[in-house]
Amino acid sequence: MSFKGTASKSVSGASMSKYDVEVEARLQALEKAVAECKATCAANAAKSSGGGGSVTGLAAGVKEVAASGDGAEAKVDALLNLLADQ
Repeated sequence: MSFKGTASKSVSGASMSKYDVEVEARLQALEKAVAECKATCAANAAKSSGGGGSVTGLAAGVKEVAASGDGAEAKVDALLNLLADQ
């Protein structure tokens, strides 16, 4: 009589081999890591959008400073102020 060992049962009740169980554990770990990455990205996006302007806004500010008739020192000060607001 042959005996086929099973390491576990799936949600649907099907037998899973030891390899299947290991792969499932790795998949769940990856899915958890992706969820954590998404949460971190969302938090960083909220921080960057709430603190100041966007990159587009910064670029517009740089163009405005460059087009102004101010001297070099005034332009540098204006650019530093733009960066500080970010």
